[in-house]
Amino acid sequence: MLKIGVFGATGRVGKLVIDNLGQDEDCKLSVVYVRNELDFGVPPSVLVTNDFKTFLQSSDVVIDFSQPEAMEQLLEVAIKDVAKPMIIGTTGLNEHQKNLIHEASSKMPILYATNLSLGVAMLNRLVEIASKALKEFDIEIVEMHHRFKKDSPSGTALTLATTAANARDLNINNVRVSGRNGNIGERTKDEIGVMSLRGGDIVGRHTVGFYNDGEFIELSHTATSRETFSKGAIVAAKWIANQKNGLYSINDCLGI
Repeated sequence: MLKIGVFGATGRVGKLVIDNLGQDEDCKLSVVYVRNELDFGVPPSVLVTNDFKTFLQSSDVVIDFSQPEAMEQLLEVAIKDVAKPMIIGTTGLNEHQKNLIHEASSKMPILYATNLSLGVAMLNRLVEIASKALKEFDIEIVEMHHRFKKDSPSGTALTLATTAANARDLNINNVRVSGRNGNIGERTKDEIGVMSLRGGDIVGRHTVGFYNDGEFIELSHTATSRETFSKGAIVAAKWIANQKNGLYSINDCLGI
C-alpha cells in the first residue's frame, strides 16, 4: 500500500485529496503537514506534523497543493535531507521556485503540473496540435476562476499559452499580452492574448480560441468540481512512485 503525505492539507484541494485517499484501494494517507492547527479530523493512524523532515520520512510519495513559499521550504529540506517522489500542483511560482523544482528533480522524481486535471492535459495536447496546424490563426486564451484565486493569469492559462507559443517557435515572454486598454493599435500577428476573469465560485474554465477570417475554433475545458484535481493527483502519485529521478509532466503520466 502506497503511503501518501499531503502537503497543504488544510487547503480546498488538499482536503479533497485526503477524502479521496480514504476511498482508494492502492494508496493510503500516512501523514499530513499542518503549520498551525488541523481544523478537521483524520484517522488515528495518520501522523499530523509541522516538521518537514518528519513529514517526508513518513511518506512514500508527497502530494503538494500549498502556497509557493511553503513548497519552496519543503523542497529545500527534501534536497538536503529526505528526497521523495513528489506531485506538485502549487501555482503562482516565481522563477526561483521553478528553478528549485528543476534542481530537486535531479535527486527525486517530480511531476509538476499547473493543473492535474486529466482533461486539461488533453486540452494542452490539442492546443499544441492546433497551434502548429493553424499558423495563420490568432490565438486568444480566456480563463475564469472563483473570486478567491490569488494568482493571475492562472498557471493553467500560462501553460496553455506557453504550449501554443512553443508550437510556433515563439518565446512566450515576447508575445504574451495579458491586458488591453485604450488606443493600443492593431493586434500583432504573433501575440497570444491571455485574459482573466474572476467571480463567484467558478472552479475553473479555460478556453483557447483560434481565430481567422471567416472561421474560428474554440477548445474549452470546464472543471465542475475540484475533485478533478485531487483525483488526478492520486493517479499521478501512483505513477510517479515507480519513476526514475527527473522532472515529469501530467502528459508523461498519461502517455500523451
